[in-house]
Amino acid sequence: MPEYLAPGVFVEEVSFRQKTIEGVGTSTTGFVGPCRFGPVDGEPELLTSFADFERIYGGIDQLDLNLGGTSVRVHNYLAHAVRAYFEEGGRRLYVSRVYDPSAGSTGIASWEPDASPALYRFRARYPGAAGNFRVTLVFRIGDNALHAEPLDPAEPAGGSYATLKGVSRFDVVMAGNAISPPTAGEWYWVDEVFDTTLNRYTHRLHRFAAGASPEDITVDLDGVDVVRRLTVSVLVENTGRFASSYSWEDLSPDPRSLNSLHRVFAEEPSRRGTELYVPLVFETELDNGAAVAEALMANGGLAGNASIIDQFDLEGEQPSEAARTFSITLENGNDGDQPDPGAYMGRDGAVDGVKSGLRALEDLENISIVAAPGSSFDYGRVGGDNHAEAVARRLISHCERMRYRVAVLDSVNGHTQGAVRNFRSIFDSTRAAFYYPWLRTYDPVTEEYIRLPPSGSITGIYARNDVERGVHKAPANEVVRMAGGLEFILNKAQQEVLNPVGINCLRFFEGRGIRVWGARTATSDPEWKYLNVRRYFAYLERSIERGTQWAVFENNGQVLWSNVRRTIEDFLDNEWTRNRLAGSKPDQAYFVRCDRTTMTQNDLDNGRLICLIGVAPLRPAEFVIFRIGQKTADSR
Repeated sequence: MPEYLAPGVFVEEVSFRQKTIEGVGTSTTGFVGPCRFGPVDGEPELLTSFADFERIYGGIDQLDLNLGGTSVRVHNYLAHAVRAYFEEGGRRLYVSRVYDPSAGSTGIASWEPDASPALYRFRARYPGAAGNFRVTLVFRIGDNALHAEPLDPAEPAGGSYATLKGVSRFDVVMAGNAISPPTAGEWYWVDEVFDTTLNRYTHRLHRFAAGASPEDITVDLDGVDVVRRLTVSVLVENTGRFASSYSWEDLSPDPRSLNSLHRVFAEEPSRRGTELYVPLVFETELDNGAAVAEALMANGGLAGNASIIDQFDLEGEQPSEAARTFSITLENGNDGDQPDPGAYMGRDGAVDGVKSGLRALEDLENISIVAAPGSSFDYGRVGGDNHAEAVARRLISHCERMRYRVAVLDSVNGHTQGAVRNFRSIFDSTRAAFYYPWLRTYDPVTEEYIRLPPSGSITGIYARNDVERGVHKAPANEVVRMAGGLEFILNKAQQEVLNPVGINCLRFFEGRGIRVWGARTATSDPEWKYLNVRRYFAYLERSIERGTQWAVFENNGQVLWSNVRRTIEDFLDNEWTRNRLAGSKPDQAYFVRCDRTTMTQNDLDNGRLICLIGVAPLRPAEFVIFRIGQKTADSR
């Protein structure tokens, strides 16, 4: 209560509403696995379309992943899974890229001139063969930026003063006197100074001169007739079947400029967007714009190693495009080795605070589904199925630890019914679901049908089901939109062997397409055998946990117990009203108890509030049975 120490009228705000619980999202997904490009550690970025994935992680514009540096290539399963996820109806996705560098290689593509020591270097921001970019630089000199600005007529001096238009501080310019014939100008950088006479900021030129500090040689604008700004345009291209390019215009060579090569392609950018969407890094020890520009053009392959001063003059005529352009190709970027299970688990950030792999997904609380598409592919390496088993175990461990997540597990490609039963028998978890067989999907790169793990499509179907029907509905009897076929066609008799052990089958039905025909978890516990029950309880638990945080440190008495009880009852009543719980009446659907019957004095003395909640979930009609018999016409 506020203190009232003097007479007056006081208005207080009070609430007559009960605290409410808002249901949490259940469709946000996390993928982990190798791909062509992109960050390999740190917090993943939220993706809302496949175009987002392409911009950051390279998409499927290249044919395959070359893991291990051999001639054996594998499909970019993660990219295909992301595409399937969004095509099936997924909306929010996080991707944690896994990269295992080959021995003696960082896997990062780079290029530097042959001169020793190298004055500059271009490299890809992230490892991967997709970082072998083609980089094209085009230099251009602009129009005369020198203008006469009239003085305020009220000032006694009258007349005008010289100023620059379209030029910023630290821009590199060519300046000189317009005598006939025009001389080749000298190179300056632009500074801004406060003119006390004019009472305003004006520009001053500092000349780049060998052996002299730029500040040692300054020129006022009154001493020149022509000032032309030098800019650099950069084009970065990859050479895949679906080639993409990125371009930046009007960059400055001077490291101090806000729009310089060094800032736009900084090794450690200050903005997250630059880190994600700018795939190139420019490194140099040179500290002035003229030296950078001259080094770039002299070492960039120009005829006779001509310097920049020989290419431009004060007349402003642009040299031929070939004379002011050079292109390079970054080299030695590679996809690394096939990641081992430890790489999928990732670093815990204990040393530098930066996590990777599955551990990078731990700090993202809104994820409800995780998968590792492609981890179950038989890469023909030592260990075979053991690799798929180890990664699956780590997915399950991750979900058990995070509590409110489920793992979508892929079968191993090529497994027969007997082999897939043996593989499934290894796991026992209520927070995992197992799917068989692999899908046949059209590949836009090869224009052929390829075999892909089902987890990409299945997680998208989870999300679609949650949005259209709700998490209480089993994500089964749903069409797999991206499927053009199945690795194995299963019949009813075969599924009768697989379904009881928790293997969710993908089946083809004539006239109804390919459908998900199972909704069980990979557990031996009959109480949690249905996937929708497990996911629905995760939804309830997480929603109640988040919606009752206000109760922490409140006085642990009857008033608090009553408020907590009503808050949870209101939430569950809303769930029952939306037909998400069994029972024809609320007291058949749920109960909530929070009183002295749920807590002992010892609980109260130790600061514990215990609330007992019972919920009657809806289970799927897995077996629909119709009993038909003969009757006579006169029988009742």
